[in-house]
Amino acid sequence: MSHTSPEPETPSDETIAREATLEDVETVAARLGLGPDDIERYGSHKAKLRQDVVDAARERGRRGSLVLVTGITPTPKGEGKTVTSVGLAQGLSRLGEDVAVAVREPSLGPVFGIKGGAAGGGYSQVLPMEDINLHFTGDIHALTAAHNLVSAMLDAHIHHGNELDIDVDHVSWRRSLDVNDRALRETVVGLGGSANGPPREDGFMITAASELMAVLCLATDLPDLRRRVGRIVVAADRDGAPVTVDDIGATGAVSALLRDALRPNLVQTIEGVPAFVHGGPFANIAHGTNTLVADEVGLAHADYLVTEAGFGSDLGAEKFLDIVSRQGASPEAVVVVATVRGLKRHGLDMWPADFDALAVPDPEAVRDGLPNLFHHVDVLRDFGLPVVVAINRFPGDTDAEVDAILDACSNREIPATISTAHADGGAGAEELATLVREQVESGRAALRPMYELDDSLRQKISAVATRVYGANDVTFSKQAEKDLERLTENGFDSLPVCLSKTPYSLSDDASKTGVPTDWTLHVRELYPAAGAGFIVALTGDVLTMPGLPARPAALDIDVDDDGEIHGLF
Repeated sequence: MSHTSPEPETPSDETIAREATLEDVETVAARLGLGPDDIERYGSHKAKLRQDVVDAARERGRRGSLVLVTGITPTPKGEGKTVTSVGLAQGLSRLGEDVAVAVREPSLGPVFGIKGGAAGGGYSQVLPMEDINLHFTGDIHALTAAHNLVSAMLDAHIHHGNELDIDVDHVSWRRSLDVNDRALRETVVGLGGSANGPPREDGFMITAASELMAVLCLATDLPDLRRRVGRIVVAADRDGAPVTVDDIGATGAVSALLRDALRPNLVQTIEGVPAFVHGGPFANIAHGTNTLVADEVGLAHADYLVTEAGFGSDLGAEKFLDIVSRQGASPEAVVVVATVRGLKRHGLDMWPADFDALAVPDPEAVRDGLPNLFHHVDVLRDFGLPVVVAINRFPGDTDAEVDAILDACSNREIPATISTAHADGGAGAEELATLVREQVESGRAALRPMYELDDSLRQKISAVATRVYGANDVTFSKQAEKDLERLTENGFDSLPVCLSKTPYSLSDDASKTGVPTDWTLHVRELYPAAGAGFIVALTGDVLTMPGLPARPAALDIDVDDDGEIHGLF
């Protein structure tokens, strides 16, 4: 085979975004059959849907087909799932389909940290890019305020008599901030004497890791949001019984702060395809996808909705299919995004990732890394879903490297194609869109979750560990064994599980590349995310408050004298 490499002189994401001609948001809404009275404008190019539109979409039911985009086990820079999602939506639009795309709202942590902006890239972006990457419509700020209101009301209750007999050594609700700050991972509060509350250990998590973010993304409407907020567990009393947001009387105020945040945000891709950018939980510590209400609106108003799940199929897609899809958002097809550099990392058994070394052409290393791709495809097929592989081609990828992937997929009868959506927009994803449409129209999707809800928590965790991650077995720490007993006693054992582990390996050890064998998953702690509706199982050394790298992306971000923001890429 021979393939022409994409044009290497593609302008920067920032230049492309700045030169793009955006349509008025009312024009974008009209493509979904929505009128001016159905949206609340935030200027000319972004809007929130009104609550009655959200409610009507749920009553109207599903019209379209859902396509889920996931990926191989990634490098720290990611493999381009958002670019592929946006490009695929634009490709489907070019094929004449009514389509929308739904992606997560970027957290300021990654924007200022290692990954930079997260609105897609090149000619497959969601716009306006600066707004989406920064304050946008204020949803994440509302979540941060709501989260910290719970903290404040909890400490106020303890200070003013502690009628609930809360054990200050068993307060599980930490504070939040939407910026990476390692110095705040562990703190002590209440050091100002009796007037300021009893001293106790505390800490911060990034807002995307807050259970309120997961609640927002899984709630179906305002009453459901309120119910979920109310049952969040924030502490335990001296008898070990859970104390909830309802118990401290914070449910109403928190729900009021989140009222508008529940309504989906509508923007557009660079080619004018309607795009919902709403919600942003991380997939290594939560369920890792945009809001259910955005999916429901998209499916009610378009023939196709493209959405993405965080990281690889072992994290984001598994959680989507075992948690989110139980509420009705079941895909008709799944796209697995693969890159030459990502497969090369696995083939070279490389950790940490050396991106200069990964830029050196090496078809044999790509072939050696292919088992990781095939593992992800097999996992998704085990879920009962048809799969398409999208090779997100970078300018430096050689024909030999790309052919190694295409030939191997052909030999395994896996539909696969190249995507140049970054350089060519929807035109670069038309072949991918054609393959995806064929898989959807085949009607072969028959979702089979990895476990049943009436399985024990131990059985559910084992199913994910062995069938998705490829572990031989699971062990539980003494703390985790106690947690299992306590969760069962408190009636939480019927919930799905949300395993928290490194995204950079199928195992719980980031240094293990490819498809690790002969290993055991170790669960160190479990706790209820009762509002979100799942149990979190912590494995490995996953942090809920990241730190900034030695050279954070924030160093490249600035604003000029005319108010133009630069460096978001």
